Amino acid sequence: MELLGLHHVSILTGKAEKNYDFYTKVLGMRLVKKTVNQDNTESYHLFYADAEGTPGTEITFFDIPHLGQTYRGTSDISTVSLRVRTLDSLLFWKERFKQFGVQHDDIQKRANRDSLAFIDFEGTSLILVADNDEKGVRAGIPWEKDDIPLEHAIIGLGPVTLTVANAEPTIRILTEVMGFRLAGSYHCHVGHYREILIYTTGEGGSGAEVHIETRPDLPRARLGRGGVHHVAFRVPNEEEYDQWAERLKEYRIPNSGKVERYYFKALYFREPNGILFELSTDTPGFATDEPMETMGEKLALPSFLEPKRKEIEEKLRPLILN
Repeated sequence: MELLGLHHVSILTGKAEKNYDFYTKVLGMRLVKKTVNQDNTESYHLFYADAEGTPGTEITFFDIPHLGQTYRGTSDISTVSLRVRTLDSLLFWKERFKQFGVQHDDIQKRANRDSLAFIDFEGTSLILVADNDEKGVRAGIPWEKDDIPLEHAIIGLGPVTLTVANAEPTIRILTEVMGFRLAGSYHCHVGHYREILIYTTGEGGSGAEVHIETRPDLPRARLGRGGVHHVAFRVPNEEEYDQWAERLKEYRIPNSGKVERYYFKALYFREPNGILFELSTDTPGFATDEPMETMGEKLALPSFLEPKRKEIEEKLRPLILN
């Protein structure tokens, strides 16, 4: 039993239309699924990914209009990374960010990788990381967009950073329960705090890493728009998914129990610092109810919600994505 890497991250947005414009028109990602939050069907859930909605390339958003702002701190998924191919790609993106007025830093090394930090319009902290032929979890398939060369397109999720007041409890869950291993550390770019620790799983590489930043000086984070709701990790199939459910039970870790999300199966639990983790299957995927060529163009509902489509559509606010 081994987690393959990152599956997806889910973030909160207060403005789905502007969110769509940023992630598809500025970042060039594909909207692979327009659906609803299955726990609150009056709210949209948007999934952006590579050309085929490959597990490990997905960044998703729950749409909650009028949501308050996020207050950064501990017990927080503080940054999300997106993979590109090379340092030349980062140079392309730096110029593109200037063109679109996206706030960004200079290119610098993080975990011995070339990287470019930036924030979206709601303050989500994001980092582009260059693969530069690094071995590890395979990248996704770039989505073709006229003004973004394929060789510079976003090709998947990179490391997520967890900011915590005390790292030890989180590390125990990652290593003793989830099978992650320590792969190194790097200097924190803010202040004189401890090194940021790198934990990896599966084949390794940027698509399989969790970085842990210890910041006892910060207050606890408060989640709002632009904040990361949870991070999910890849389980290859349903057989191992069942084994993970048993493993959480054996360790007496409070969890959601098995949850059918239709496009994947999920298990949710909070690690000791309160950050929400999810274990998600790679199968069956987003093309299970839509042709690959037209994914994301219409409101998709899992089969168990389809009988309620009329009622759901009547309660959803109009969402015009151009």
